[in-house]
Amino acid sequence: MSHPTYVIASDIHGSAFFAQELMEAFEREQADELLLLGDILYHGPRNALPLGYNPKKVIEMLNPMADKITCVRGNCDAEVDQMVLSFPLMADYRTVAVNGETLFLTHGHLEGLPIEPDYIVLQGHTHVPLCQHRPEGWWLLNPGSVSIPKEDSPHSYLLLKEGTFYWKTLGGEVYRTAPLFG
Repeated sequence: MSHPTYVIASDIHGSAFFAQELMEAFEREQADELLLLGDILYHGPRNALPLGYNPKKVIEMLNPMADKITCVRGNCDAEVDQMVLSFPLMADYRTVAVNGETLFLTHGHLEGLPIEPDYIVLQGHTHVPLCQHRPEGWWLLNPGSVSIPKEDSPHSYLLLKEGTFYWKTLGGEVYRTAPLFG
């Protein structure tokens, strides 16, 4: 049985430069779906403008892929962003069933979400890659940030392929793996 391939990314923050690198990674990985964990167009008041800041160009890159995108709202996303994007953006969380497992997508800035013990939680927000088994019984994975990485982490995304998660630089270099399910 063939597993779908997912590219999981967060915190583009309006950078057309790094969004283009993400689009190239999506093609290179021959992914079936792009899971976006929020903070798509705006850089936010706490961040400097990322390289190539051009939200309109990011819109032009993402909208043609709308049928391949599942997205959740980040703390820098607003209703006005939904007006220009062709895919749903405003959900605080979404679940995606993958081969008997449940991926729980959220940005990571909200508390009290309905996370079940057997979920694999994918979140962004901190801009720091992470793979952690939580005491509550669920896994927490963070792909890092596409455009504004923090704590000396690379510009990165997460790849889910054949039941294994791969943390990759935008150039495609694997720097961490986690075979969480098969």
